[in-house]
Amino acid sequence: MQANDSAPTPPPPAYPGYPGAQPQYGFPQPVPGATFPGQPFLAHPATYGAVPPQIPQVAAPPVIWMPAPPAIPKCPPGLEYLSQLDQIAVQQQIELLEMISGYETCNRYEVKNSLGQWLYFAVEENDDYNLNMYGALRSFTMKLFDSRNQPIIQLARPYHCSICCCPCICCLQEIEVQAPPGTTIGYVKQKWHPCLPKFAIQNESGQDILKITGPCVGCSMYSDVHFEVKSFDGQTTIGGITKQWGGMAREAATNASNFLIQFPLDLDIKMKALVLGACFLLDFMFFEQTHSRRQSQES
Repeated sequence: MQANDSAPTPPPPAYPGYPGAQPQYGFPQPVPGATFPGQPFLAHPATYGAVPPQIPQVAAPPVIWMPAPPAIPKCPPGLEYLSQLDQIAVQQQIELLEMISGYETCNRYEVKNSLGQWLYFAVEENDDYNLNMYGALRSFTMKLFDSRNQPIIQLARPYHCSICCCPCICCLQEIEVQAPPGTTIGYVKQKWHPCLPKFAIQNESGQDILKITGPCVGCSMYSDVHFEVKSFDGQTTIGGITKQWGGMAREAATNASNFLIQFPLDLDIKMKALVLGACFLLDFMFFEQTHSRRQSQES
């Protein structure tokens, strides 16, 4: 038999990133110490038992609470924080399950001062039927907790059948503010108007103390929406509640709202708590667009 004089066939070149690996069934075979997209990390024999490298996790920013101020006589416990503030930020947390599925979940809010320090953490208490059957119209109980996980303020909203551009007199919205929970300090009640949002802030006896007026919300797209807090006679503006525009991408993806509340530093503490409660009512009435978002996802 005649010997083969031809030169031996050289081995195929190694694939980049996989030293010495040869193709098999069209896929390069990873060697120890190398990574391959979609496959687990293979440690080199010399490092067996070592912990594979971990994907870096983005840590949540630490929660910094506002230092507790000294107690104030005749002030509901926990409202002392408001005595030192003329500005409050209310930021609704984004619910990923709500974004993905389109089904409503309980709202949660972070209440902060101008330095970003937490005052309260607000949590809605509700059931799945009420959440997804009535959407933004739903009744709810919301509690605001302090750094010691103690409930400071409780908001109670009853169910009224309709909110629209021209609500009937029997369907006007309201919310009761309690501080501490179980002790009513006042109410925020909607006043009838054919197209503009108007509200009265009342004390525990139901007497009108302040007023809230706002623009036509449906006509204030792609910009901040400002509600004015006025004196009872409507002649003096003493503060405001501003729903801040979050940008096109955020507003399209979620209904989580950011608000900025402003009032005089020397305003009565209970009135400040009532203005804070009004902020949550405004959010549910005008910016909690549950049904329209779900319908757009199903279509």
